[in-house]
Amino acid sequence: MKESRQQAILDIITQQDVETQEQLLIALRARGFRCTQATISRDIKELQLVKELNQKGSYRYVLSVRKGNGEHDERLRNIFREGVISAAAAQNLIVVKTMPGLANAAAAALDRMNIDHLVGTLAGDDTALLIMGSNQAAEAFCDEIRDMLR
Repeated sequence: MKESRQQAILDIITQQDVETQEQLLIALRARGFRCTQATISRDIKELQLVKELNQKGSYRYVLSVRKGNGEHDERLRNIFREGVISAAAAQNLIVVKTMPGLANAAAAALDRMNIDHLVGTLAGDDTALLIMGSNQAAEAFCDEIRDMLR
């Protein structure tokens, strides 16, 4: 049941723009799946879905493609190009300012990548905090973020 529900989620988000978990829940129910918002939330996390800005200016769920060895996938670059305003390092922390609503997507994408020395992230609406293993790692990765913004 879980596998078929998660496959249905992937089918739904590729066929239509889904902005909220409620919309996803309605689409699943239309396909005969009976589940709760909590189940949808777990599925989103397990499937590594993130929100991406679409051409209409609204957000939609998309599959985050994870690549290893520190390579940054194109989806992450798009999130950064479209939504990150600035990045600044402060000791072992990096503060990333984004457009409203995009900090979570940026932090989630970063969390799913194999970034050396990234301990974790915290995100609000328009600010993400990246916790790095050292001051040097924070400075180096902050420079990478700035390069992506160019």
